[in-house]
Amino acid sequence: MPPALQNVEMFSTSRCQTLLEDFKSDDDEMSESKVNNNNVIHSGKLYENCDGDFDLSEFEAMDFKARIRWPDLVVQISLHVVSIYGLYLILSNQVKLYTLLFVLVTIYTSGFGITAGVHRLWSHRSYKAKLPLRCLLAVLFTITGQRDIYTWALDHRVHHKYTETVADPHDVRRGFWFAHVGWLVLTPHPAVEDRRIALRKTSLDLLDDPVVRIQKIFFVPLFLILNILLPLGIPIYYWDEDWITSFAVSFVLRFTTTLNIAYCVNSFAHLWGNKPYDRYIQSVENHLVSLAALGEGWHNYHHVFPWDYRTSELGKINISTGFIDFFARIGWAYDLKAATMSMIKRRAERSGDGTFHPEEEPYPNNTDDHSHSY
Repeated sequence: MPPALQNVEMFSTSRCQTLLEDFKSDDDEMSESKVNNNNVIHSGKLYENCDGDFDLSEFEAMDFKARIRWPDLVVQISLHVVSIYGLYLILSNQVKLYTLLFVLVTIYTSGFGITAGVHRLWSHRSYKAKLPLRCLLAVLFTITGQRDIYTWALDHRVHHKYTETVADPHDVRRGFWFAHVGWLVLTPHPAVEDRRIALRKTSLDLLDDPVVRIQKIFFVPLFLILNILLPLGIPIYYWDEDWITSFAVSFVLRFTTTLNIAYCVNSFAHLWGNKPYDRYIQSVENHLVSLAALGEGWHNYHHVFPWDYRTSELGKINISTGFIDFFARIGWAYDLKAATMSMIKRRAERSGDGTFHPEEEPYPNNTDDHSHSY
């Protein structure tokens, strides 16, 4: 076993059957899909969010017309208009080289707060992290400015549990622009609000983490310091960048770029690409999104195996997986969960679109089943 996969928990067929035993139906594929797409595995247990009296069909039949949330729309338009001005400054060679390098480094380092942090760690519990790593990820995520950890993770759990229904916060069936940014500037469907409230009861594990609680309580001042004041002030103080240029490029353009990279996972990675693992769902494998979003574009795989810390097969470009592997080597990340090759192959053969080529996916071990931790 290579060092990068030490302490990775490889789920075997027998382990998956154990997870599935409470969800048996006449259609085994649908049972597995239910677990793969809609649940959180935490501390080795499967937590099924109870729907209670929730009737999705009633909400699907509802005549709902979204209203524009004008403050949010104004913010989005303002960010993008100023970002265009920032691009003009760059193209007209009015931005210092250090500022450009600072912006690029900040975009990609803070991105790990989304990918390895709020997504793979807190939303899906695909691995565990010690306090120093959780603090680092919380800081990086706050730099991106994408709400607090609790709110983001809760919405993402709603998205996975109710993907491609009216209860999905960014339901891709409503079109590219809605999935990309429209869901942030329109009033949510009543089903989304209903499920956000319902899943709070089964997402108490998030608030059990003091890092999540503190970041939620102090989000506004942390946002002001980490996402606005420091990115704005560092270029001005250290290499005498013009303050208007720093505002337009180091704050607004950087912030807007980070937002749009995340938006692309909800839009492009649910619309354009192949489906090697499940052709019946909207999420796809999108290489360009994976490059921009540090490995988050392998979305067909992720929606089939959301508890896999890699969010893709080995051999795919996935910088965030390497990030987590590094911290696993030094002991800050542990209990990494991953699907076995046999599970991946069987799922691809059963429901994929025929584009799966296992010979192109290097794997660390030829043994099919790994039911224990390494």
